Amino acid sequence: MSNPPDDATRDDAQGHFPVPGGRVRALIGASHPGPTVAVTALSVILGFATGLSAPWVLAVGVAILAGQLAIGWSNDWIDARRDSEIGRSDKPIAAGEISAAAVRNAFIVVALLTIPLSFVLGVSAAIAHLVLVVSGVAYNLGIKKTAYSWLPYMLSFGLLPQVVTLAGQPPAEAAWWVIATGSLLGLAAHFANVLPDLDADRQTGIRGLPHRLGRIPSGIAAFVALLLASLAILIGAGPSLLTITGMVLGVLVAALGVRLVLTRPPGRVLFQLIIASALIDVVLLALPGSQLKV
Repeated sequence: MSNPPDDATRDDAQGHFPVPGGRVRALIGASHPGPTVAVTALSVILGFATGLSAPWVLAVGVAILAGQLAIGWSNDWIDARRDSEIGRSDKPIAAGEISAAAVRNAFIVVALLTIPLSFVLGVSAAIAHLVLVVSGVAYNLGIKKTAYSWLPYMLSFGLLPQVVTLAGQPPAEAAWWVIATGSLLGLAAHFANVLPDLDADRQTGIRGLPHRLGRIPSGIAAFVALLLASLAILIGAGPSLLTITGMVLGVLVAALGVRLVLTRPPGRVLFQLIIASALIDVVLLALPGSQLKV
């Protein structure tokens, strides 16, 4: 299979972009819109839960969105040749819908914008957010090929609530159990996101932790991490009807996930279950309000 197009001239010559809207859709597709929107939504929910004003929640959401776009676009740009080699028709660059150069340029622009947008939130919040983004980009640059592939996910997801609480007036540290919940959700997301691509990744030299463990152990690990996240909320927020209900839902999602892992090939439904469970946990996180901060 040919390499992905490198510039807009080549794209136009091949007729890949008959209308400007097609390129916009491809650029959105290359940003990993599902996780990007989900993480941004989580930050907005946490912002309201910690008592931030609507304008300040908007500032948090915009900064987080910019950072997530940078992570998503860097992923598709860096992986363009590999995705083309293994025939990833679901990837806009590999499918010839947009050039690698266009996605690279979008990454550079939004990465630069992320810096001032982060500092709008304050110095402490900006540092936490920039570490979060650098962690995600570092994963794309090569950490995902190592046994430490889990680390950027746990670090970035664990820092997300910290960014929100540090953006408050005055800035405050997130409670330990909130950070633990975020990190565990990140670990679960890593395993679930990689599972459908294990075989294709091995063909191109990707040997992250899920690849070393194998499909079934990795799938089980993802849902064990989910259960531990629900348990962290139950312990940190204290037992109540809502937190106990959340724990029960976590058990049910984990049971369904493990059943899918054991009975059928991995698919995107596992990642969707992780996101659904994360949203449940974030709703539970939002209920204690001020308890989210130290």
